Amino acid sequence: MRVERTEEGAAPARLPEGLRVYAIGDVHGCADRLARLLDLIAEDAAAAPQAERRIVFLGDYVDRGPDSRGAIERVLAPLPFAAETVPLMGNHEAMMLAALERPNEETVSLWLANGAAATLASYGVDDTLPAARWADRVGEPHVGFLRRLARCHRAGGYLFAHAGIRPGVPLEAQDEEDLLWIREPFLSSPDDHGAVIVHGHTPTREPVVRPNRIGIDTGAVYGGKLTALVLWADRMRFLHV
Repeated sequence: MRVERTEEGAAPARLPEGLRVYAIGDVHGCADRLARLLDLIAEDAAAAPQAERRIVFLGDYVDRGPDSRGAIERVLAPLPFAAETVPLMGNHEAMMLAALERPNEETVSLWLANGAAATLASYGVDDTLPAARWADRVGEPHVGFLRRLARCHRAGGYLFAHAGIRPGVPLEAQDEEDLLWIREPFLSSPDDHGAVIVHGHTPTREPVVRPNRIGIDTGAVYGGKLTALVLWADRMRFLHV
């Protein structure tokens, strides 16, 4: 499993002194790569001077990949170093939670059309088990995890959200649907949003760095990299597996 560490460079915003933030892009069931990426983060944190560390997971832990259950377990597991963890909700967790809590033709069909079969298989669920019993098989610890996921997170000059934000709408007034699902007009907007938006959701071959946003879904489940963005002061680098 190949790993990469880019050289540090100037970041488009600032964090408070003493804070180091790691943002992790869309995992989509690639639990083994997530474990290796967290090992890289531990190595990076051990060599860094910042006393406060924070890991922001940008959502989409589940669907399409081989081990969604393992990915959630890895997010929930204790870290080998002191750090705050902030797991955000992605649109795939929103679909999963809706299907588990309100199983009907609409919620179940939407989730199944977006990679649910792989997630269900990781919990030992096959197509003979009625949807009304899926939540029991997933188990309360993981369903509770889905319920508790934050929709966004603010740190210094950055806002972290799974998909992005609606340009022209104040950050504090963003709609949950946009935070989880938006692509355009966010991706092409040149606007100053009041913070640099760090997001996943839209896969690209390499991270995308713009003056107003940083995209770090590098398509791990499609054979691309799993990426972490490292931010401190007015600097940044990337870690890839």
